[in-house]
Amino acid sequence: MALRLLNSAVLRQLASQLPKSAQVGSVAAVHTLDKIGKREIVGYGWNGTACYADRVDYPLPAVRFREPTNEINALRAKEQGDWKKLSPQEIKALYRASFCQTIAEVQAGSGEWKLHLGVALLFTAAAIWVAVLMNLFVYDELPVTFDEEHQKAQLQRIIDLEINPVTGLTSKWDYENKKWKN
Repeated sequence: MALRLLNSAVLRQLASQLPKSAQVGSVAAVHTLDKIGKREIVGYGWNGTACYADRVDYPLPAVRFREPTNEINALRAKEQGDWKKLSPQEIKALYRASFCQTIAEVQAGSGEWKLHLGVALLFTAAAIWVAVLMNLFVYDELPVTFDEEHQKAQLQRIIDLEINPVTGLTSKWDYENKKWKN
């Protein structure tokens, strides 16, 4: 009895959502009753509208997956009796009439991550090629001050001028013994 009241309340709610001038294919007809055809409304749904979606976080969609056929109606009538009289094939047919996928099928990976990884690796390879080509054809040679001889000369000049002797590089130089402190 309570289930019938709940079902009628859901139907009233869905009927109130249906625009008065909804046309098939119009923007106003999205997620309304004209989209579900003859499929049975069996619940509230994950967002309160009559739509079907296989979701792990909300495993009970508002409408059944397939429209009822004579075979499914016969199985539903048989379902009202003892379930032990149903064969495994009939139980699976009933399940597939209500749901597109099992929870295990919904949770199974689609392999889409391979596509994303491949695209990311393609962009990474393209970026590396751009960097290499920029180094070859765009950027100039490194200045001569980058060779080891010039760097040693620059370090000696910093030590000679005693630049930043409190906390800087020259604070680690022993001026009396002319060597680095331990």
